[in-house]
Amino acid sequence: MTETEPKEFVASIDSDSRRTPVRVAFVTRRTSPQVRTHDDPYVMTFPEVLFRAATAVEALLLALALLSLFWDAPLEGLADPMQTPNPAKAPWYFLGLQELLHYFPPIVGGVLIPTLVVLALIVIPYFGINIETEGFWLKEPKKRMRALAIVVAALSVFLIVFEVWSVLVPTILIAGIMLLGASPAANSGFRKWLRMKPLSFWIMSWFLTVAIILTVIGTFFRGAGWALVWPWEA
Repeated sequence: MTETEPKEFVASIDSDSRRTPVRVAFVTRRTSPQVRTHDDPYVMTFPEVLFRAATAVEALLLALALLSLFWDAPLEGLADPMQTPNPAKAPWYFLGLQELLHYFPPIVGGVLIPTLVVLALIVIPYFGINIETEGFWLKEPKKRMRALAIVVAALSVFLIVFEVWSVLVPTILIAGIMLLGASPAANSGFRKWLRMKPLSFWIMSWFLTVAIILTVIGTFFRGAGWALVWPWEA
């Protein structure tokens, strides 16, 4: 029997314990050591992934072609510069923004709010991401409840001043649902599920709810002069 060669341990600074398994690595604050990890199944980009993407595109194209055979596209007549429609509605994906312009001054609804959303999308990836996505109420629930109350109260006052009821109602609704999971006794069922949801889940839920409500109102409940009407009267 031959003796195995002794492993050489070298001190270094590294963040990947799998890449340097025989080294003594000094982990600094700017690194994140990989201790618990798994080998994910590998799928070749070509031809597997490319073939799946091509299949999905072909299926979607076929479905759209079949729909076009039985239903016409909801297009209006040729544009007439001498007679503009009333109301002049933006495409559905911009109707939420157009609805905000009804409530806020143009500088707020058309410039400030979209700019803040874009800046948030740029800045958020540079924040420390909570990989474990712990529940919002699992740590310091009293402090977080006070912070939630302050944020909701400030946002509610802002929305009441501008009479933006279509955003105020879902804001209070989401905050109320969040509070259902705040109790330490919420250890089972639906309330436990709410308790385990992270802050990112609640922010995204609020954003999607508001976006859907504004789009629905702008699509079905706005008539001439951007007045509120019933869908069958529009």
